[in-house]
This record gives sequence, structure tokens and C-alpha cells, in this order.
Amino acid sequence: MSDSYTDQDELFDVCDSLGRPLGLRKRRGDVHRDGDWHRSLHCWVVGQYRDGTPYIVFQRRSETKDTSPGKLDATVGGHLAAGESIEEALRESEEEIGLKLTMSDLLPLGVRQAAIDTEPGVRDYEVQFAFVHQSNLPLTDFRPNPAEVTALVEVPIPDALDLFTGKRTEISAKALCNQRCHPNEAWIAEKRIRVEHFVPQADRYFYRVCVQTELLYQGYPHVSI
Repeated sequence: MSDSYTDQDELFDVCDSLGRPLGLRKRRGDVHRDGDWHRSLHCWVVGQYRDGTPYIVFQRRSETKDTSPGKLDATVGGHLAAGESIEEALRESEEEIGLKLTMSDLLPLGVRQAAIDTEPGVRDYEVQFAFVHQSNLPLTDFRPNPAEVTALVEVPIPDALDLFTGKRTEISAKALCNQRCHPNEAWIAEKRIRVEHFVPQADRYFYRVCVQTELLYQGYPHVSI
């Protein structure tokens, strides 16, 4: 894979706002230009420290991405190619962070509609199928692909909730930096994180995922976005 993401010719299924294909396939670049609904996968990696505190892992998107470059986002996120199933789209996890997953490894969170048109010439209208993967693997076991991910950032859930509710304006988090993207930084580094570092959301999506992660580790049997 190249070190930049420029495949604007990748074909997507155009869908309705519920994620149902309409029988039309278009180029990625055209879909993002025209604001067509299309499908994507979000997989959140979450875990728990030895003291019982849960945490969540965000990815920092590559600066070469055509949408929200350099912003913090779901651990794994990718579009479904034309004709692709959600299970087949799980290839994104191995491609982006080096973690091979199957559907049996995931807990479904639900389906979300996300419409972002904050960048000139880009109208990204996604129907996102969201899942959680529970794992206590250390950050150093992941392998972020520099074409997709510049860093993985591990955030304790209490700190994330403080940030997203405005109790704190900045928190510290442990990051696994991709050396090909950050040659002058340590493999593991402490980062200062603020709300503006994340992909913009109108529905407090990241906050809600963090709440569900906290409930999950408290033993609540029902989690959903």
C-alpha cells in the first residue's frame, strides 16, 4: 500500500439514509462530492487496566486523508467497497492497525448516520455500522499503517468523559506514534488532547461511545449508540 490515500476511483454502493443499497455504484471522489449516502464500518478497541479503569483507543487519521485529515477518530474506520459485506470490510482492522478480527470478536453498538460537510468540496454522508472489540493488548502490539493512521491514542474513560463534558479542556493520553509519520518522536509518547483534535460531531458520538464503554465494564448487559 502506498504512503498516501488517493484512490478516488474506488467504487462505493450508493445507499439510502438507512444504509440500503440503491443499485447504483459511484467513484469515491464522486460520492464525497455529491453527498451520496454510503456505508462504512467503525470498530472501537476498548480495554481495562489492572485497577479496573476502562480505556478506549482512538486513531489519528493520516494527513493525506480526503476527509478529516489528522483528526482523532474511531480505532478502525473504513468504507465498504461496492458489493462488500460488513464482515468482508473487517479487513480494515488488519490493514489499519494490524489486528485481524472476525464478527465473533465484536459486540454490535448499532447504526449511525453521520453527515459532515465542513471541508470545501467534500460532503461525507455515511451510514456507519459500529462495533466494539474488547482487548487488553498493549499499544505496542498494534501496527498502525502510515497510509491510514499516524498514531493510536489510548485514553482512560474517566478522562475522556471529563473532556467531552467540558470538565477539563485538556487531558494527557498515551500514544503509539507511527515512526514513518513522526520520525522525531518516541514510539510511545504522552500527548495532550483537546476536543478540537477530534473529528467534528454534532451528536456527541465519541462521548456516547465512551459512556457505553464505561457501562460495558460495569457489567451492564445492553450497550448501544
